[in-house]
Amino acid sequence: MDNKIILLVEDNPDFVTLTVRAFKKNHISNRVIVAKDGVEALDYLFGKGMYAGRDAKDMPVVTLLDLKLPKISGIEVLKAIRQNEFTKLLPVVILTSSAQEEDVVNGYKLGANSYIRKPVDFKEFAKAIKLLGLYWLIWNEPPPLGK
Repeated sequence: MDNKIILLVEDNPDFVTLTVRAFKKNHISNRVIVAKDGVEALDYLFGKGMYAGRDAKDMPVVTLLDLKLPKISGIEVLKAIRQNEFTKLLPVVILTSSAQEEDVVNGYKLGANSYIRKPVDFKEFAKAIKLLGLYWLIWNEPPPLGK
């Protein structure tokens, strides 16, 4: 499992820590790239800014995307991913605290593969991360990117 990259797009450092801890607790040892805002996420995916020159083959097998982000919102990040020929098929899971129906509908309309509301309780959150990891890193067959 550990050769697959997970892109975690999350601005809350506590949530980043909890997510990484939940991965470790569930023996998910994949490399986690953390983007603290929408600009950083797009820079990673498109090899710009501080990620200029990175190996384009190092694409995440799944992107966990928060909606409420500084600089560029998660919805705008999702739009940019789906509009780019190379990343349009990249699996994107919205992982957010938003329970607004509008966010769920917009996420799916823009091509999110899944929408998960962050559980408040750590045990429930760890269980959600375990299932998420099993599905997206083991069972799911990712599409070839750039096709």
